Amino acid sequence: MPSTATDVFHQALDRLLAKDMPGFIALFADDAVMEFPFAPAGRPSRVAGRAELHDYLIDYPRTLDIREIADVTVHQTADPEVIVAEFTATGVVVATGEPYRLRYIAVLTIRAGRIVRYRDYWNPLAVRELFGEGVRA
Repeated sequence: MPSTATDVFHQALDRLLAKDMPGFIALFADDAVMEFPFAPAGRPSRVAGRAELHDYLIDYPRTLDIREIADVTVHQTADPEVIVAEFTATGVVVATGEPYRLRYIAVLTIRAGRIVRYRDYWNPLAVRELFGEGVRA
């Protein structure tokens, strides 16, 4: 089990790149919450509990083929359980074959080696351009 919040975050990125969604989901606590503060109308702004997270995330590689995560910066906070991460994901939109590149900022709370809260900040306008209405990022 990773020992720090930063270690857990890097393990999550590794599993995402490996398209190991069961492994990615396993990094979340049973009662974890994932929030999308900039989610467009009609898309979830909150997913709660591992079962909902599973349903939301399990087919992610069928939507986006993430091939690289770069420009990763992790900012420590006064709370050792909370980090702020910046990164750029690049890959391909599976349905269209179009290239995908999006910058993210995420605020994670990680307790006892598990993600308990993941606030995911991304540009919904860029996502709509790539996917059209109704596709998650």
